[in-house]
Amino acid sequence: MPDIKENVPPKDPSVAESGSCEPETTGLTQEDESGSQDQPSHLTETVNEVSKLSSEIGLNHDFHVEENLPPNSSEGKVKETMHNDFWDHLKEQLSATPPDFSCALELLKEIKEILLSLLLPRQNRLRSEIEEALDMELIKQEAEHGALDVPYLSKYILNMMTLLCAPVRDEAVQKLENISDPVRLLRGIFQVLGLMKMDMVNYTIQSLQPHLQEHSIQLERAKFQEQLNKQPSLLDHTTKWLTQAAADLSTPPPASLDTPDSSSVAGPAPSEGASNSEPLSPTMVLSQGFLNLLLWDPENEEFPETLLMDRTRLQELESQLHQLTILASVLLVASSFSGSVLFGSPQFVDKLKRITKSLMEEFNSRPEEAMQTVSEQVSQEIHQSLKTMGLAALSSDNTASLIGQLQNIAKKENCVRSVIDQRIHLFLKCCLVLGVQRSLLDLPGGLTLIEAELAELGQKFVNLTRHNQQVFGPYYTEILKTLVSPAQALSTKVESL
Repeated sequence: MPDIKENVPPKDPSVAESGSCEPETTGLTQEDESGSQDQPSHLTETVNEVSKLSSEIGLNHDFHVEENLPPNSSEGKVKETMHNDFWDHLKEQLSATPPDFSCALELLKEIKEILLSLLLPRQNRLRSEIEEALDMELIKQEAEHGALDVPYLSKYILNMMTLLCAPVRDEAVQKLENISDPVRLLRGIFQVLGLMKMDMVNYTIQSLQPHLQEHSIQLERAKFQEQLNKQPSLLDHTTKWLTQAAADLSTPPPASLDTPDSSSVAGPAPSEGASNSEPLSPTMVLSQGFLNLLLWDPENEEFPETLLMDRTRLQELESQLHQLTILASVLLVASSFSGSVLFGSPQFVDKLKRITKSLMEEFNSRPEEAMQTVSEQVSQEIHQSLKTMGLAALSSDNTASLIGQLQNIAKKENCVRSVIDQRIHLFLKCCLVLGVQRSLLDLPGGLTLIEAELAELGQKFVNLTRHNQQVFGPYYTEILKTLVSPAQALSTKVESL
């Protein structure tokens, strides 16, 4: 977030409708997110009622507001067309004889309101100065008598924008000073003011985030408690979810997936899970429960009631985890054939990542075809890079083996893919217990090449689970008392995790 100088920015004035002198102001779109149709209707309504924005801020420490309509989207194109029509209409008015200042006056009024909204409460002197310099009654009279000093007003507005904007916007404001055409200048002013408004909103969000997060926690818990009072069975699925997590921890782990073939590629796997002789703790059970959500069967309708608001986010994390599994598998197989020289080059690794990531969407629908393309492109890249560096090329047998192993990653039962998937889950489990940074210090074998991507995934997962624990910790504590030993249940409270 850029540093804000003395003040903070305002409402986003997206000026736009043809023939209208009222600038269109855009805000945050609030799309209704309907909950699962399989859940009770009143619970779905509750999920929709809870402040989604507040929850998002609480979950995402890097939350920031952006322009809500991508320029290449159909909505963005319609909006741009409407804006162009408006500015063309303004140009016609100002070019008329005598000039028609009706729309220009409305724009100046909007600019004044924006500048005032950028001020901090203590900036009374600047407030008085803007009120005086942009006295709309006086400006209207000047326009009616043909005495409106547009260059003076423009210069004053630009000077005030320079004073109020964040340093990152200084260059954009300076560029406006070189525009002489009044219509282009006004349009540029509104564009930069829109950016200043986003800067101000994001700065304010970051400043208030601890308060917003606490508000979100209290609000979500209160809404859930209201429904629980009406429907005592509302925690049934949550109880079943945690019971299954406890059972998973009590079950002996399956035989290691690290066969000789896979270990030659992926390296040794660290031990996973707790010893069966160790007593279960609430932390262990809850962590296992959260991990199980990343493997949730879409056909299973008994999704925990306490996580309904996070279901979409969890599905997105599951998708990211799947993509990282494929990406790491490709890199590991490739590295086993090309050696440390090529993979010591960040540029080479990044290129292989781009090749694989570009086919992720295709992989979901056509895994075999996608991996065939990946295998061919990766093989060609390795061949070309070895040639460029003056190293021995892969033999025909090694090339065929490389392509074959890469293509086999398309199969769910592929041993390399299974090992990598297992180890990413182990990493996420460590993130829940130790935190992301500590977990990155001791990555399981085969994951170092995707360290940056894992850090991002791990932080999102930790933020989501931490917020959920803060909201529903008291409910989890009561359920876990029946699942773990009494000593452990008394010594650990979920909400303190």
